[in-house]
Amino acid sequence: MKPTPARSVALSALVMVLSVTSAPLAAQASADTTLTVRFGVFVDAYYAYDSGRPVTFDRSFTTQPARANEFNVNLAHIEASLAGDQLRGRLALQAGTSVHSNYTGEPTNGSVSGPALARHLQEAYVGYQVSPALWVDAGIFFSNAGAEGWVSADNLTYTRSLVADFSPYYSTGVRATWQATPRLTARLDVINGWQNISETNDDKAVGTRLDFTVRDGVTLSHYAYAGNEVGGRFRLFTGASVVAAVSGRVRLLVQVDVGQQERVAGGATDAWTGGVAAARWQLSRRTALVARGEWYNDPAEVIITTGAGVPSFRARGGSLGLDVSPRAGFAWRTEARLLSTAAAVFPDRGEASGLSRSNLVLVSALTLRH
Repeated sequence: MKPTPARSVALSALVMVLSVTSAPLAAQASADTTLTVRFGVFVDAYYAYDSGRPVTFDRSFTTQPARANEFNVNLAHIEASLAGDQLRGRLALQAGTSVHSNYTGEPTNGSVSGPALARHLQEAYVGYQVSPALWVDAGIFFSNAGAEGWVSADNLTYTRSLVADFSPYYSTGVRATWQATPRLTARLDVINGWQNISETNDDKAVGTRLDFTVRDGVTLSHYAYAGNEVGGRFRLFTGASVVAAVSGRVRLLVQVDVGQQERVAGGATDAWTGGVAAARWQLSRRTALVARGEWYNDPAEVIITTGAGVPSFRARGGSLGLDVSPRAGFAWRTEARLLSTAAAVFPDRGEASGLSRSNLVLVSALTLRH
């Protein structure tokens, strides 16, 4: 039957509507299912000389470098980062002496938990963009605490400060990251506990972080943690940091941490404090000088156990280093670090007691990131 003019107009209008609406839907469906994957690798190999020449070659009160007087790998990881419309994720598998050192406290509770597998998962999370300014991630991810990262290439100094080594590097749970304004980012974590993948109790902990960019190159941060530790003892931890590019050649970092924990559930509390100040001077396009001063007081050994019969850890220290980067992604980092304590806690073959009040480490490392 021959269509009437009215029917022809109606059919034409319907075709136009379908073509207009179907194109965005098809494009949206295509975008929703498209993921890009970026692969990466990082290797950090080092040699460290420890003045105490520990018998077991294990160095105390540090995760980096964790072995003395031998060539070894501090950290090596491979990663796959995923990004797409409203989706993101990262899987990074790792090994190295810093990994063994940092994950020794990972709890074993039951037959399918513990450090054997957990230490090889640097990060393993998946995220969803709830709104343009809000992401929610779940899995294992870097913690909310501090200004120094787990990967040495991300830090001003090669060795990590005491406040970095004795606060969480990783967390397990759910986090929400909100870009409140172009300059303010807020983060809320609900996690298993203080740097643990496997649980130690029935409680969950909460972490927060605020990062405020005062101006380009200057960021103020505040972070906190609250949760019950083993035995139901409540732990509260907070800290603040400033990371600033003073000029094109100078970068500064200042951080102060304070924490307290109940001696027994519902009882009195013990406190610890720590701080660090570091600077990096770019001497030339390829070389930089780095320096640091630090302190840490844990009189009741809430966080740091000396194992030497000394009921207190009080340390001061400093470091000086030289970084040479002949090309992007590759660096030769050399550093000298001296720590001194109020009581003899460092293993030392040269002392009659086997312990010393000071420790000097000289370390040189080659790092590659691609």
